[in-house]
Parts: sequence; structure tokens; C-alpha cells
Amino acid sequence: QVQLIESGGGLVQAGGSLRLSCAASGGNFEYYNMGWFREALGKERESVAAISWGGSNTYYSDSVKGRFTISRDNAKNMVYLEMNNLIPDDTDVYYCAGAMRSGNFRNEYQNYWKYDIWGQGTQVTVSS
Repeated sequence: QVQLIESGGGLVQAGGSLRLSCAASGGNFEYYNMGWFREALGKERESVAAISWGGSNTYYSDSVKGRFTISRDNAKNMVYLEMNNLIPDDTDVYYCAGAMRSGNFRNEYQNYWKYDIWGQGTQVTVSS
């Protein structure tokens, strides 16, 4: 079973940048499509970005499109989320997640219940 550990969260001023990393271990990372989600207390977990197992397809929520970039390095078992021009509404706990390869990822990537493995989360706080 692949395990995921996020890092890179922190406190940043509005307009600043952060890079989140997600390290995978214990299995075949390339079998997983990957996603980043975020969740605030009392709110539903929200899809932020996703990337197919080979890295050729990426998907973004409208709220982060143009500001965030997801990428992966299968040789290093890593997934990244580059976050630029951060705003206070981006303040959340960010989770890395993996979904076993499927032919329908482009239609399922936003659905958190389709993901099989999750990291523990990393806090991102954007001050105004």
C-alpha cells in the first residue's frame, strides 16, 4: 500500500507563493492518478488539482486555474503543487491523494470518494 506524506505548507502573505510536496512510499506510485484537495473546518473537501498517472493530463478547479500548477516526478515518487498569487481564501488544510488508474479519471478527479489513499494534510495560511 502506497503511503503519502505532504510537506511545504506554512504562513504566507497574500500575493505570495508556496510549493507543496507529496512523497509516496511503499508501493507502485505510477499506478495512481494523483490529486490535491483542500478542506476547511466545517466544509466539504474540495478538489484543487489533479494529474494523471503518467503526467500528461492535468485538471484544475476554476478557483485556482492560472495560479496553481500540479506536477509529478514518477522517478522520485513525488507530486507537487506550485501555488502562486495566493489569496486569503486559499487558507485551508491541503491533502494529497491517490486514485488507482481508471479510464474515467477525467470525469472522476473531483470526487474525493474515488481516491484510495490520503496523506495527513498540511496547513496553508494566507494572511491579508
